[in-house]
Amino acid sequence: MTGHRYELRARTERFAGRIFQVYSDEVTMPGGGTAVRDVVRHVGAVAVVALDDAGRVVLVRQYRHPVGGYLWELPAGLMDVDGENLAEAARRELAEEADLTAGRVDVLVDLHSSPGFSSELVRIFLARELTEVPAGQRHDRHDEEADMQVVRVDLDDAVARVLAGEITNASCVAGLLAAVRARDAGWAPLRPADEPLPR
Repeated sequence: MTGHRYELRARTERFAGRIFQVYSDEVTMPGGGTAVRDVVRHVGAVAVVALDDAGRVVLVRQYRHPVGGYLWELPAGLMDVDGENLAEAARRELAEEADLTAGRVDVLVDLHSSPGFSSELVRIFLARELTEVPAGQRHDRHDEEADMQVVRVDLDDAVARVLAGEITNASCVAGLLAAVRARDAGWAPLRPADEPLPR
């Protein structure tokens, strides 16, 4: 069965910012007629499940203003550096937020974070063979990152926190669950770090 071809008939820009734009799109619907859908066009992001040799994953606790509180998350960030590929962005975020470098990076999972209104696509990497960034070369953290807490938690314990409702960040939930599945399958599901994004 083939699906209906949803065609864009009209677009009105409502907001344009550095990270995202907001549009009202008029789109054709099955059975005739059109409907208006408000859409957030997002630059995209990367996140990193950083797993050390002891089987512990790096989690960061960061304040998120839209939810009015702190969330446990993976080291992550926007695809907002011109010319930077996804794996480079993941390595940069790992260094900036967790003071770590990785000898090995693989694709773990891709995630549309909230496709009901946003185009945001997050690529989640698995980083292993971790080493500390030398103290004199560490990133100077500002704003919400200034009081960010960085911890290492056993991967199975982190998944237990997901299932207990203590970890709710979408990228973190998806990354942790995918990491456990990949680990239990002998890392066979991992994909190359340079694999193109899904279309």
